[in-house]
Amino acid sequence: MANVWIPATMQHLTGGEAVVQASGQTVRELLVRLEQRYPGLQAAIVQDDGRLRPGVAVAVDGYVTSLGLYQRLTDGSDVQFVPAIGGG
Repeated sequence: MANVWIPATMQHLTGGEAVVQASGQTVRELLVRLEQRYPGLQAAIVQDDGRLRPGVAVAVDGYVTSLGLYQRLTDGSDVQFVPAIGGG
């Protein structure tokens, strides 16, 4: 199982949970399983065309991955969906 850190802006979809657990060999598989338990979570992270929403990055084990949804996971991985922070 992976530990999935949910951004504060999406925690209403997980019943207020900041960290949830799910399994999957890739981030995409993990999101499919999370969507079954927390409807709406996948749509908050992934666009209709299957790509990450603009402004959302995926970090696995502390590193932002360029593979995004295709990043492979291991048992015990830490996964974070990191929303972009605006500024200027």
